[in-house]
Amino acid sequence: MSGIEINRRDFLKVMGWSGAGVALAACDMPSTVTLEEGKEEVTAYILPEEYVIPGIGVYYASTCQQCSAGCGIHGRVREGRVLKFEGNPDAKINYGKLCQMGQGGVQAHYNPDRITKPLVRKGGALVEASWDEALGLIKQHVGPESALSGDKFAWVTGTVSGHQAVLLQAHLEAMGSGNHFVHEVINNAVGQAVNSDMLGETQPTYRFDEARVIVSFGADFLGTWMSPVHFATQYAKFREAPRGILVQIEPKMTLTGANADLWLAVRPGTEGVLALGLANTLLVKHKRDASVLPAEVQEMIARYDLDTVQRITGVTGDRIVKVAGWLDSQSPSLVLAGGTAEGQEHGYETAAAVMLLNIILGNVGRTIVSSGDLPYAQMGPKSGNNQALLNFAETVEKGGLEAVFFYNTNPVYTAPSFLKLTDKLNSVPFKVAFAQFPDETAMRADVVLPIHSPYEDWGTHVAAYNGTQIGVQQPLMEPLNPTTHGFGDLLLEMLKLRKAETYGGFADYYAYLKQAISALPVELAQPARLHDAQWQQALQTGLIPVQRSARAISAKALAVNLPDYTQNGQYPYHLVPSPRLGLWDGRHANIPWLQEAPDQISKVVWDSWAEMHPATAQKLGVTQGDVVTITSDQGAVEAKVYIYKGIHPDAIAVPLGQGHEKEFSRYAKDRGVNPLKVLSPVRDAKTGELALYGTRVQIAKAGRHEKLVKMGGSEIQVGRKLVATVTADVFRRTEGGQDVA
Repeated sequence: MSGIEINRRDFLKVMGWSGAGVALAACDMPSTVTLEEGKEEVTAYILPEEYVIPGIGVYYASTCQQCSAGCGIHGRVREGRVLKFEGNPDAKINYGKLCQMGQGGVQAHYNPDRITKPLVRKGGALVEASWDEALGLIKQHVGPESALSGDKFAWVTGTVSGHQAVLLQAHLEAMGSGNHFVHEVINNAVGQAVNSDMLGETQPTYRFDEARVIVSFGADFLGTWMSPVHFATQYAKFREAPRGILVQIEPKMTLTGANADLWLAVRPGTEGVLALGLANTLLVKHKRDASVLPAEVQEMIARYDLDTVQRITGVTGDRIVKVAGWLDSQSPSLVLAGGTAEGQEHGYETAAAVMLLNIILGNVGRTIVSSGDLPYAQMGPKSGNNQALLNFAETVEKGGLEAVFFYNTNPVYTAPSFLKLTDKLNSVPFKVAFAQFPDETAMRADVVLPIHSPYEDWGTHVAAYNGTQIGVQQPLMEPLNPTTHGFGDLLLEMLKLRKAETYGGFADYYAYLKQAISALPVELAQPARLHDAQWQQALQTGLIPVQRSARAISAKALAVNLPDYTQNGQYPYHLVPSPRLGLWDGRHANIPWLQEAPDQISKVVWDSWAEMHPATAQKLGVTQGDVVTITSDQGAVEAKVYIYKGIHPDAIAVPLGQGHEKEFSRYAKDRGVNPLKVLSPVRDAKTGELALYGTRVQIAKAGRHEKLVKMGGSEIQVGRKLVATVTADVFRRTEGGQDVA
């Protein structure tokens, strides 16, 4: 490798340390940078390292990539093969814990259906090709000699951060394009917009451990909301003596709802009204200080008395008074909005109404605090949403794109039918997928580049929530398939086509990343950890500490306009396409462990189902296992009925994750249905985000019965008192339980 001449400011930008890092005076890095340290001698594993003892595992630190939470992991490696993952106890996101998706990553890594060779489209079909041929096609279409205009090029990705985000943005700039569509089905985009407008910060920190009462409007923080493993550790502290009280308000019981002290089934789309009803009770009954609210906000809240709120939400007045009493008497508290609450046509107004409760209760600055600013803006997470998918489809429809690169997202699967995305993609002349598996999007590309699994690859990651450390991703073993490449290496190849003078000196992504971490500005690193020592420390711990700049957080109350609830005679039921910890948004349907892991509520395995309230089932004349047709204005899906009281009678819930095409995996094909396909084109009125829970449906019997495979037996006690219980007060008085909260 040859050295490259580059000034210090440009060097910091290339290495991802721009932003606050550029302003630092003593970087201790010369303006002429040589990259020879990236060279290493590679030895075959038939001559193992001295510390490798047959039968004894060695642990390496890395970062989980099964979702965008960014948990730290330790991988146990034995005889050169990774066998097991556990949480990294030094990671402040997950504190040594790891969810079932993280544990299931080992089966994704060893999955027999991984793509192992480049694929190119010839005669309408994808066929295996050499890397030279595949990269040659890319150079032909998007290289410096191509006629491609910069604004006709786009990246479509899932959430990205760290040095992958740095290089991806550099590639967009090199192409002269600003088209980066970041798509995630499960997201917090509406809540982030409300936080920005009302708190001045997109993603504050929620102090579960400081709260005495948590009231959650649809935020499944133990299941799929933002960073569930982190929240689970916080929740455990919240439940320690004195034991906190959890109230979950949602139309369909989630994993968080199943753990709540009080679960309230609210009519879908009316969560904001219930929040304003609680606010009214706090101001009127409990005489909370109304001066913290502008006059127009006070007038708005005054309209939501108990009778009005009961009529609209279906939640009884005594329950509303009970929850308001807890919020008033137990301080500090924390009120959250997420999931089903935000995923409506008026999701922004709902989340804003929930935030008003935090303002009234004085939670802002106590249980809702500032996360501070990340000193390296380039490395910050680019979080995905569904609006990006809508914008991408619209751009393609207008003929605005001639070349599209896809990474870590599967929009052909997740796009609702009304977008007609598959047909629209046919009009894009050149499509490239960087993929591990033959998913629905990759199989419609013109070039498919097989990439390493996360356990064979390098990277850095900054979590969207609680990003107080940069997670380091390192290979836990040699690649299973020598014909796959690392995503970072391929990004560098793309950059070298356009900016060889800047990036040509890096032999590979490893050399780039080692140089970047070794060049961490010393003011933000521990003084003893310089250059090579910094790199070794990062590999050993899997973490780089980040000093986020602290700032105060303030609250701004906003008036909202929530419409009255209306019935729909043709489509009387609300569809709840419910995400769950396991298959997530469908990306893990090819992992057998997660397919056979029982759903946390229904205990169903390897299938889809339609969760229905007993009253609804009786009304429709169906029993458990009967197949029903669920029809929206965009199409229909069929699923077997699961009858359960943990859902509002006006709702029907179908889980996400199934309904893949046969190419994706032998473990996912011909299994269940994808409820995303029948979503209506309903968007949040304020942000434009797709209203994931805003679709109305009708239900009809399909005329057949099928066995619903599930773990466990009945969820009812048939009127028998199987477990005797006493209150905590009685236990203290009769059994001497003085330490019981």
